[in-house]
Amino acid sequence: MDIYHVWCDLKPGLSDREFAENLSGFLNGLKAEGRLEGWRLTRCKLGLSPDGMPEFHIMIETRDLAQLDDAFRVLAPKTGENHARHFAANGMVHNLRFALYRDWPDQL
Repeated sequence: MDIYHVWCDLKPGLSDREFAENLSGFLNGLKAEGRLEGWRLTRCKLGLSPDGMPEFHIMIETRDLAQLDDAFRVLAPKTGENHARHFAANGMVHNLRFALYRDWPDQL
């Protein structure tokens, strides 16, 4: 399993609940299409995070890099329902950071 990590903060004055709803609509749509296996949204609690880390953490699970590439590919044209749902969530955030991790050790 590959896990695509996204950390972000909300732009000032925007609703955390609306962000969660928009993100859910976007990622659940991709999941329903088979473009990802699962996802979760977490939020820093009690300020316990490394210095400078954004408040929200999104983890997107895919079977492999091919599935992740497929999810990116469907967004590339920047048209259609997937793009609209992506923009609804992505347009609310700034201070983005990304990472890609995998389960370890590899399954034999």
